[in-house]
Amino acid sequence: MTETLAIRGGTPVVPKDLHRRWPMITDEDKAAVLAALDSGILSGPYAPQVKALEEEWARYCGVRYALTTNSGTAALHTAVAAGGIGTGDQVITTAFTFLATALAVLQHNAVPVFVDIDPRTFTIDPAKIAERITPRTKAIIPVHIHGVPADMERIQAIATKHGLLVIEDAAQAHGATYRGRKVGGIGDMGCFSFQASKNLPAGEGGMFVTNRPDLRERANRFRMFGEDIQESDRRAFDPARPLDGVREYNSLTMGWMYRTNELTAALCRSQLRRLDHWLANTRSNAAYLTLHLGKIPGITPPYIPPDCTASYYQYRIRLDPRAAGVDLPPKEFRLKILAALKAEGVEVSLWQTVPVPGQTLFQERTGYGLSCPWKCPLGEEVKYDLAEYPETIRLLADSLVIGSHSHPLFPQPMELMRYYVKAIQRVFANLNQVVG
Repeated sequence: MTETLAIRGGTPVVPKDLHRRWPMITDEDKAAVLAALDSGILSGPYAPQVKALEEEWARYCGVRYALTTNSGTAALHTAVAAGGIGTGDQVITTAFTFLATALAVLQHNAVPVFVDIDPRTFTIDPAKIAERITPRTKAIIPVHIHGVPADMERIQAIATKHGLLVIEDAAQAHGATYRGRKVGGIGDMGCFSFQASKNLPAGEGGMFVTNRPDLRERANRFRMFGEDIQESDRRAFDPARPLDGVREYNSLTMGWMYRTNELTAALCRSQLRRLDHWLANTRSNAAYLTLHLGKIPGITPPYIPPDCTASYYQYRIRLDPRAAGVDLPPKEFRLKILAALKAEGVEVSLWQTVPVPGQTLFQERTGYGLSCPWKCPLGEEVKYDLAEYPETIRLLADSLVIGSHSHPLFPQPMELMRYYVKAIQRVFANLNQVVG
């Protein structure tokens, strides 16, 4: 039966009042932040909320050490620094990620080298890593993109063979698992983001994790001005004098100020108590969408390997105009579907439109100016030919995300998912109105 789509003047399928905006701040969250304010302790390396969050996150991830930072980008930069990576070194990562993955490498005067993706999982393709390894390569940064774990066993095997560090970018993957282990604690180091769009939203913030005491020590030094602030000094912390202590004020190496604060830590701790609830709800929503959208010709739902669980930071579907019976280029078809679904009330979005190596920073190699670090004395020319990332380019041309930063799948009710499916079915049953 033909229906008039909303884009052609029909009534939208999805009710406006069903969407739940993210992040959801509860009375418990507000009480936690107010309690931190009432304590009079707002910051410091041994501040109680910060230390408690580090201990709780380490337990949650199953790792020995966790260090808070003021962003996920800062956590990544801290990991690069702790790994001893510097000028002239190269770090391999994926062409499909958020810019911060590569910026963390550049910020330490090293050079990112990009690898194309696996077309099913959208994570780095392990089969293409070895060909990018050079004598200058020092590390691999796999990204658990959209909360889907990368193929860590194959990546770890390559890293072990070539003596490389593995730094997991788990900024989008809180609670995701690979073969029964939570991501972030599988490689040498792992990094998380607590930015407001994540499923553990503290506004801003991040976390560095590791099981190695040497990396923990170097990371701790780097995130606090390069000073050697020891855990044993925590005994001298006096809550009545939180800004004083036994600090030597002697920097041993270059460092940044990447610590977080008590208010962020208090909010994050409160949110952490509900993380598993949101994960369960997200996975239920994603499973419902996958079950029904997979039956529509022209739509391919996200693929999750059977030995993994995803956090579904993004729920990305691929569109095939030919399978849908439409003679249009994929990118044009995608934009028309995007407009039609938005008109029906479905929250849809585009996340990233070009591979990271296609961004101006890498195409023009502006860096710090004068083409550094690529042309620094210890550097080496690395070019970013987009023809080397065909799968990433295809993905960014033929896919869209169901959900957005303001309305992700995390908190949405199942009723909304049912309306989403009805709306998508309606659009694909009336494609002549979409492409005409």
